[in-house]
Amino acid sequence: MIGAWNYPYQLSLSPIIAAIAAGNCCILKPSEIAENTMHTMAKLINENFPPDYLYVYEGGIEETTELLIHKFDKIFFTGSSHVGKIVYKATAENLTPITLELGGKSPTIITQHANFEVAARRIVWGKYLNAGQTCVAPDYLLVEESVREKFLEILVKYIKEFDYKANSEHYTKIINHKNFLRLTKLIDKNKLIFGGNYDEEQLYIQPTVLSNINWNDEIMKEEIFGPLLPVISFANFNTTLDNIVDKDKPLAAYLFSDNQDEKESFLEKISFGGGCINDVVMHLGNENLPFGGVGNSGMGSYHGKFGFETFSHQKSVLEKATWGEPKIKYPPYSEKKFNWIRKLF
Repeated sequence: MIGAWNYPYQLSLSPIIAAIAAGNCCILKPSEIAENTMHTMAKLINENFPPDYLYVYEGGIEETTELLIHKFDKIFFTGSSHVGKIVYKATAENLTPITLELGGKSPTIITQHANFEVAARRIVWGKYLNAGQTCVAPDYLLVEESVREKFLEILVKYIKEFDYKANSEHYTKIINHKNFLRLTKLIDKNKLIFGGNYDEEQLYIQPTVLSNINWNDEIMKEEIFGPLLPVISFANFNTTLDNIVDKDKPLAAYLFSDNQDEKESFLEKISFGGGCINDVVMHLGNENLPFGGVGNSGMGSYHGKFGFETFSHQKSVLEKATWGEPKIKYPPYSEKKFNWIRKLF
């Protein structure tokens, strides 16, 4: 298991639990970016489990590269698409099956048929949860032009209400200085609707909303993974679905609408890992739903029974009796035998 830094315990231990339930021994390589949690997991697990059953292997890129040289029955990676490609290439040397839990730019569509109060409240929660450092967070909003001003006004109202100040216990910081600088470079002061403030010493970035965004803007070129929310207006629902289809397949996609035709078009036209209608992020909490990406956002899935199946092999075996052997399957063949075979099938 190669874990991720944004939810370092959950994204490391959840697949470990599924793998152990399916009868495996495991090596866990947590993300070195969340260094303190890596050390904590190593201490707790390595002091309490036999190392040939479950072991935490600490380190960075060099240690991960070393692990990938060895032959495993399964490799499970959670992280970026860029690193996922490197891991996938390495596993090909041993023909090791792999599950890739990656990311992508998850779109969120708001049409004129949405409940704006509910949509805004749920989007603000899902986007700024963990300061936007969530793989299935709404990456950008597509808002129908006729309701854009009204919706953004409600959206900002909930950002203010949820108390996302620098020292708030309800809001977290950016993981490190590198990611902080990457995110602040994406803030276009000329397109600010709300926010835009930050504190480099505290690694704090205020929840930020940017409007009048174009598809070719810098912020639209890769997954944001932070508390910046770009807004694109649209006039035609089907055209905006086509625009999404033209991009890489996202890990998640969300629609806020009470219009049945819009719901059906959304589900039929867009290929995505998983998602919600009239909510965001919450599909992860349902153990009856598999979680995983498609295309550039990953391959394979887990959660609930799907995790057990991911770390299992369904070995097919047929056991037959040794009496009453029919002769029709053996040569020499005849038209009479073929007639019997046709009748049987």
